[in-house]
Amino acid sequence: QVQLLESGGGLVQAGGSLRLSCAASGRAFSSSTVAWFRQAPGKEREFVATISRSGARIAYADSVKGRFTVSRDNAKNTVSLQMNSLKPEDTAVYYCAADRAGGWFMVRTATNYDYWGQGTQVTVSS
Repeated sequence: QVQLLESGGGLVQAGGSLRLSCAASGRAFSSSTVAWFRQAPGKEREFVATISRSGARIAYADSVKGRFTVSRDNAKNTVSLQMNSLKPEDTAVYYCAADRAGGWFMVRTATNYDYWGQGTQVTVSS
């Protein structure tokens, strides 16, 4: 089992920055592919970014490419999401997710992930 805890959310003005963190406990975090998803009110959960076990492979949603950066520190069991140039449409609950297998297949798909955090609210005002 892996327990995930997100932090770093909050209220920020458009154009500002936030840094989200996902702290893991339990099973070896370094063996998991980890992703960030988000869900806005009335919308489906959508993929934001993902990072492979070693950090060598990274993928982003087109909507955040060039503005968001995902990284991980396996020694500290954390994955971070640096969000710059935030827009009101980035407002959502952001979730951290980890898989059991540590593969790189269907990494943009929520059903690929076995463990989820409770989420952290990000609100961007215009």
